[in-house]
Amino acid sequence: YAPWCPACQQIELIWESFAKESERLDITVGKVDVTQEPGLTGRFFVTTLPTIYHANDGVFRRYRGSRTLEDLQGYVLERKWEAVEPVAGWKSPSSIMMHGMAGLFHLSGWIRQIHNYLTGTLGIHVWISYAIFILATLLIGLLLGL
Repeated sequence: YAPWCPACQQIELIWESFAKESERLDITVGKVDVTQEPGLTGRFFVTTLPTIYHANDGVFRRYRGSRTLEDLQGYVLERKWEAVEPVAGWKSPSSIMMHGMAGLFHLSGWIRQIHNYLTGTLGIHVWISYAIFILATLLIGLLLGL
């Protein structure tokens, strides 16, 4: 979820009620703010918000059902998740490819922080910051090429 997302705000009370029922359902319910954890956005290939996953014994399934409390509970109690196809191996959050995606998301956050530092803290003009990144990209490419 993201705090600014209207759909996430709409489901928030339902999700909190679902989390309160977690002990009775013998499950663990959590939520992750994608603005605070960009690596997980890449690892779980989140393209829409909110995105709900069911995980059991390292097998991940994306929940695409209705987002009412009754349907969420029924998904667990009636074991409806067993009829849902698991996330494909290469798209699984535990796969090497998704580890790489998480790394790219972390890298983009790191680049954004550097850009903000250059423009905000040091007062460098935005276009100069862009030029620094262009030069850094070229130099890294040259070094890797050698």
